Amino acid sequence: MRITTTAAALALALGSLSAQAGSEAPRDRLALTASASTEVSRDLLSLTFSTTREGSDAATVQAGLKQALDAALAEARKVARPGQVDLQTGNFSLTPRYAPKTGQINGWQGTAELIVEGRDTAAIAQLSGRITTLSIARVGYGLSREARERVEGEVAAQAIANYRAKALDYARQFGYGGYVLGEVSINTEEPGPRPMFKALRANAAVMDEALPTEAGKATVSVTVSGSVQLTRETMAR
Repeated sequence: MRITTTAAALALALGSLSAQAGSEAPRDRLALTASASTEVSRDLLSLTFSTTREGSDAATVQAGLKQALDAALAEARKVARPGQVDLQTGNFSLTPRYAPKTGQINGWQGTAELIVEGRDTAAIAQLSGRITTLSIARVGYGLSREARERVEGEVAAQAIANYRAKALDYARQFGYGGYVLGEVSINTEEPGPRPMFKALRANAAVMDEALPTEAGKATVSVTVSGSVQLTRETMAR
């Protein structure tokens, strides 16, 4: 795993306050930010299956959607395992269709979805060929919480070290001996899912054909920002 770091001083306020009699001399502040990041292989695969039905009777359309969804669920449950292959029903809707001239209802249209997500990408990809009553609507890749947390601590430590090193370097460049930490915030940038769209298909001829998958990498970043008080005392590195 390779961690990259960046840092930049954002603002320096030196001697901007006047000392008052009997009060402590103001200490100068340096505002800066530092970050570190690393790339991690995405380990989550998400497939969204869907189907639509149309007809003149609402009950018939709804029954067709339910039948298609039940068949897809029965197939998906064969490989379902918590954390590895998780199932979730998505949108299930039924809306009227109106005649353009009269504005009266002349039919019904409905949609049903099944979402399959998990870390067992091979099993999920295989479902793409085994589920034939629904078609693939969307494919996405993401990073699991476990994979992110494995590297987040190391990246945060590198960002903090980079922040401290830069604070000391800049303090000395401005003629100070060291610094005292002020307010500091640490923010983690969580990588979002990488969407990938695939043409809809529901053809029995492709039964058992697994979906080709290539997850790629996600970037986990940690940013440290805040301010330090510059001091005359010399600090050891």
